Amino acid sequence: MQRRDFLRVAAFASTGAVLTGCQPNAMAISKAKSKAKIKNVLLIVADDYGYMDVGFNNPNSFYDTPCLDKLAKSGLVLKDAYAACPVCSPTRYSIQTGRYPTRGPATDFFGGKRAVKFLPAQYDPRMALSEVTIAEALKPYGYKSIFAGKWHLGDTETHWPEGQGYDVNKGGWTKGGPYGGKRYFSPYGNPRLEDGPDGEHLPKRLADEIIKSMTDWSKADTPFFANLSFYSVHTPLMGRKDLVAKYKKRAKQLHEGKEIKTFRKAGYTSKRRERIVQDHAIYGAMVEAMDEQIGRVLGALDTLGIADETLVIFFSDNGGLSTSEGSPTSNMPLRCGKGWMYEGGIREPGIIRAPGLTTPGSSSVAPVTSTDFYPTILDLLGKKLLPDQHKDGVSLRPILDGSYPKEFATRPIFWHYPHYGNQGGFPSSAIRKGDWKLIQSLEDGHFELYNLKTDIGEQKNLAKTNKAKLAELFEHMKQIRKDTKARFLRPKPGQKEKPYTQKY
Repeated sequence: MQRRDFLRVAAFASTGAVLTGCQPNAMAISKAKSKAKIKNVLLIVADDYGYMDVGFNNPNSFYDTPCLDKLAKSGLVLKDAYAACPVCSPTRYSIQTGRYPTRGPATDFFGGKRAVKFLPAQYDPRMALSEVTIAEALKPYGYKSIFAGKWHLGDTETHWPEGQGYDVNKGGWTKGGPYGGKRYFSPYGNPRLEDGPDGEHLPKRLADEIIKSMTDWSKADTPFFANLSFYSVHTPLMGRKDLVAKYKKRAKQLHEGKEIKTFRKAGYTSKRRERIVQDHAIYGAMVEAMDEQIGRVLGALDTLGIADETLVIFFSDNGGLSTSEGSPTSNMPLRCGKGWMYEGGIREPGIIRAPGLTTPGSSSVAPVTSTDFYPTILDLLGKKLLPDQHKDGVSLRPILDGSYPKEFATRPIFWHYPHYGNQGGFPSSAIRKGDWKLIQSLEDGHFELYNLKTDIGEQKNLAKTNKAKLAELFEHMKQIRKDTKARFLRPKPGQKEKPYTQKY
């Protein structure tokens, strides 16, 4: 398809698409529950997008997210959804493979190597080609696949999306942000994304590419897996002028005649401060622009008549950026954000709309993690599971259909980040089981224990007063670290002091 024809398709899909996409026909989807058979998959992944950045989690949000809020009303909201890591590449690895990042090992954002007190753990800066991605798992069944946006899973061209099973790659390469050209505006300077008209906005272009492929494959009656992986809302902080002006006005109104404390100490380290108020105009513009394009893509499903046969998943790769690089958002009442093992760094906004299974407007507090999407997709499409591949994920069907076995409430969920985050977070492991969460520093082995049911902000460390729960969770943590061959911090050359290392 020539570019002018592609633009015509995109224009067709965008006609009234914000209205259509932001107001999915929940009644029609509900009525189709008994007949629906899921054929296609649309997986939308945002970058650095916080749990409290959406209206369906935060009615008092500074940002407007009407399209995601409408999607939430047409599907099931995951209230306790977690990224596998507080930074991007490891979580993206977990989504593509269904495995904990420690197995890669892919435990830091690819390119990260920051050393503070000790050297970070070694990791592989590319996802192994031997991994069977979701796109590769679906290919034998005749599926076409597109990856549009941020990849950040390989430092060489052979390890970009087309080397991992995707038929179409629009924008996925080595970099973890839109760092070429004019960044969020064309020309992009991206070797996997043709420049558009001067000033074209990247979120819209990525949505255009997804709409084009979905349109082509739908007309050919070909099942598809569309992975829309926005670069938004990652730095650099850049927004459309019209939306920046809107949020500047809103921020002025928010502060007018009031004294508002914007930051507080991040905790554990006095060198960082944490934003506790949402009032950043450029960030607000980035949030709304992405939401608008999500609406266009959802609107295209309606226009093509395939919404009732398409599984839609929305998620983010880590928490909102609150302690560095402009600290543009607040995750309050969750503590800290991107780069930290506290809830603000790993708890994510999540939605699943599975026609025939999910009840419109429902929600679940079952703890789930990003490794679960892979087996869930295979299961809901009626395809063979690959337990040797997605060994750390489980199908979420029991949550989606409401059966919800007790095991889901108490299964251990694990994190391991043996690195120093750019955002001030400390090297740590963590585990959640039921309402309890244990964090262990990988510098000196000290513990933090929290009851998330009574202390969602992780302010009261119970490690010294509930040693039985600490011991229980620590045993799970040690076993998973052993099973996944977790790596640890290393002493610097000639350094006598040694970091904590698990004794198996």
